[in-house]
Amino acid sequence: MAFVDPESILEQLKIRRAVSTDKAPAAIGPYSQAVQAGVSLYVSGQIPVDPSTGKMADDISLQAKQSLENLKAILEASGYSLSDVVKTTVFVTDINNFNAINAVYAEYFPKEAPARSFVAVKDLPKGAGIEIEAIAWRNRA
Repeated sequence: MAFVDPESILEQLKIRRAVSTDKAPAAIGPYSQAVQAGVSLYVSGQIPVDPSTGKMADDISLQAKQSLENLKAILEASGYSLSDVVKTTVFVTDINNFNAINAVYAEYFPKEAPARSFVAVKDLPKGAGIEIEAIAWRNRA
């Protein structure tokens, strides 16, 4: 077992920084795409806007895929991965899309899926049908 320097752990816990990447849509309000706090990363809700075109697909499965791709891009820009995600919240405007979204979601979290809430809401920004936020945690420097 390798020796872990307690001072480096304490320094890691003091981290607080905003994260942003052009590989995901820019924030459309006064918030960050993500904030790292210690070993945790809090990713703001990702709607299915393609960052390269600014457009959104009509199909809910394609929207789910794009929201997850945006989430993945922010995680990677922060030094995290989908396997570090411990909790997601999925907001949808139509609960009847549950099965279609689950099929796409399972492709991104095939093993040990994170804890999740699935919430139906009246509306989402820009007319999106889905928005996904996440909390990630890692046990490494």
